[in-house]
This record gives sequence, structure tokens and C-alpha cells, in this order.
Amino acid sequence: MRSRMASLALNAKIKLPSGYEIPQLGFGVYQTPPKDTETVVNEAFAVGYTHIDSAAAYYNEAACGKAIRKSGLPREQIFFTSKVPPRALGYQTAKNQVEKSLTESGLEYIDLMLIHAPYGGSAGRKGAWKALVEAVEAGKVRSIGVSNYGVQHLDELEKHIAELEAERGGPGKGGVLSVGQWEIHPWCARSDIAEWCAKRGVAVEAYSPLVRGRRWGEPTLKKLAGKYGKSEAQVLVRWSLQKGYIPLPKSVNAERIRDNADVYDFELTLEEVAELESDEYAPVAWDPTTSPLDA
Repeated sequence: MRSRMASLALNAKIKLPSGYEIPQLGFGVYQTPPKDTETVVNEAFAVGYTHIDSAAAYYNEAACGKAIRKSGLPREQIFFTSKVPPRALGYQTAKNQVEKSLTESGLEYIDLMLIHAPYGGSAGRKGAWKALVEAVEAGKVRSIGVSNYGVQHLDELEKHIAELEAERGGPGKGGVLSVGQWEIHPWCARSDIAEWCAKRGVAVEAYSPLVRGRRWGEPTLKKLAGKYGKSEAQVLVRWSLQKGYIPLPKSVNAERIRDNADVYDFELTLEEVAELESDEYAPVAWDPTTSPLDA
């Protein structure tokens, strides 16, 4: 049985620039088949997760919403994320997607809505961001952010926010960037992006924190797992948490779902966190961060 201290740690939260709080450990449902999603999300709730990361492109928002409604947990205790897909990115498509995600999930509001990737050109990105700002103002979305943006896209977004403030009537009217989501792990640390976010108080979410299992047996990772009597996956989740990130491990296996959350009874030293991080730039997923501004 999970200890009270571990349960409290699992429910630790980070205050976002929007004023809302986000649980620091999330549960991802990327590539989880819709027919399995409700079951695995229920399993995650049973373990103690309260943060579910979905997207329109995952086609499982409806199953996530069903699990949320059936969970018995108060809605305000659950944090649900979705994302605007990058295809034909723009104001109207983003505006339509917010409505579609609300309908699909059956929820009254979405805790966090992200732009999934920086494709579509500058005007498309600005339009999509404006639509999300309006969704926040309408109470349909609580916090907004971006995913897979490179530093060049983040710098551009700051300009778009300033432009929207001027166009829409003053400070705050350009929206608040609360969260950024990227593939981050010791072999794709993205220090430039992490530093950009840290300077502005933007929370960093890390998808593929387990590197899709492709780094099992790496000497330092294996050594630390042996030292602490933990799995290599648990060491990687712990690394992400201690970097101050919000890891989003995913699994459809009930035992692994539990194990990925069982990371609060040990702590890496600062030296071990640094030792585990490599100089490699080796993403295992797509990498839109490198796309040019006019892509």
C-alpha cells in the first residue's frame, strides 16, 4: 500500500503563470488505443495520478473524458490536457478544435490546451494563439501553452503576445504562456529551451521521459538503478522530477503504471542528476523544434 507521504508527493503541484496549479507527475496517453484508454486512465487514477495528457491527434479525448467522469473524483482535482493539431494551424481551426475537444471529452472546461507543433507559418501560429487566448477569456480553457516549439518559435510567440496586447487593448490581452511540452530526457536535455522557460517562469513538461526504452542498460542509468534498488524507468522519472520538469510517462501495463509513480522513496544526488545527463542530442520522437519559422 502506498504510504501517506508517497501519496502526498504524487499529488505535488506546480503553480503556473496562469494562477492555476498542475500536478508535477502526469500520465500520457499517446498512441493508447481509444478502446483501451478508459481502462488505463482508470488504472492511473487508482494509483493516484490526477494529471492526464491527451491530444486531438491521439483520438482518445472521449475515452479520457469518460474515465474522468466515472472516476468519482471531483472535477477540480483532475488536470486534463489536450492539444490543437498542427494541420492547417490558424485562428479558426484552433477555435474549432477547442469546441471539438470540449464536445469529445464531455468536460465543461479543459485545464490546459497546447498548440501541438509550430507548423503553419507565423500568421497561423499567431492566429491559433489568439484563439486559445479567447478560449481562456470565455472560461473554456484555464491555461494555455505550446508543444515542440524551438527557441526561435518561443521568441516569435513573445512578439505575438505583445502584438495582441496592442491590438486587443492592453496588458494581459495577449495571453499568458504557462506551459511548454517537449521530448526531454538525459539524451535530449534541451538546455536552451529549459533556460528560456526558467527565465520566464514557464513550466516544462517532458514527454518520452523513458526514452521509449531505448536506453536500458546505459552504464550510468544501470548503476543508479542498482544503487537505489529501482528500475531504470523509475530513475529516469526521478531525474525529470528533480530537474523541476513535469514528466509524462505512459504505459498500458497496470504494473508499469504503478511503478512509474513509485518514485518518491528515493532521491538522486545533484552529482548523479548531472552525471546522468549527456551531451547527446538524440530525440526518439519527431522534432519540430528545428523547423524554420516559415515552415
